[in-house]
Amino acid sequence: MGLLAGKKGIILGVANDHSLAWYCAKALHEQGAELAFTYQGETLERRVRPLADSVNSKFVQQCDLGNDEEIKNVFEKLGKEWDRLDFVIHAVAFANKAELEGHYVDTTREGFRLALDVSAYTLTAVAKYAVPMMNHGDGGSIVTLTYYGAEKVVPNYNVMGVAKAALEASVRYLAADLGEQKIRVNAISAGPVRTLAAMGISGFRDMLKHVADRAPLKRNVQADEVGKSALFLCSDLSSGVTGEVLHVDCGYSIMGM
Repeated sequence: MGLLAGKKGIILGVANDHSLAWYCAKALHEQGAELAFTYQGETLERRVRPLADSVNSKFVQQCDLGNDEEIKNVFEKLGKEWDRLDFVIHAVAFANKAELEGHYVDTTREGFRLALDVSAYTLTAVAKYAVPMMNHGDGGSIVTLTYYGAEKVVPNYNVMGVAKAALEASVRYLAADLGEQKIRVNAISAGPVRTLAAMGISGFRDMLKHVADRAPLKRNVQADEVGKSALFLCSDLSSGVTGEVLHVDCGYSIMGM
């Protein structure tokens, strides 16, 4: 019997087999969880469906998280398939590449709006429709992914850092709202990992070396370690943890000079 035997959850944000969302999905599946997935657009569907099939998922749906009606429809469909929802993994973020170059002061109004909407507000939008399925007496867990750029200035992270700061604040407010319903809300602040999305950030390879040189463990975190942390937060092992940002970064975030 795995830690999540009999549990059911939905994964939002799998882009490919290197994405952190996928490593979370694998860790949860290996411990017995039944999984549902969403994707946005035909390109991502071609990547996500084979991955979902590999973990025996029967629910894979298109969902533009920028569209409240699509979010509502996905959870309505899921409610017809499942009688409960035990966890949600929210691994969704986006900013225009131009906003991740140069100086933050040059952020455009539209670029700011888009980054905050996709990277922060979607957690709240998803929670709104997920919560009714979690009201089965046992509560549930909502987990999102953030990054140290929410706390400290990271070169070329710019508006995404501001969006992640808003995401982390949302975690705390949602945790306060949903605690009486036994629903826990937490974030994983992962160190830099070689994902396709991360490789698009200017200077990312230098960032990897910098972190590995200065982190107490003298290395970069691995994607499967992020997945195992998601397993902890979705399981009963973390039953007393909510509103937290769990740093999974080989200790880099504790260092000063």
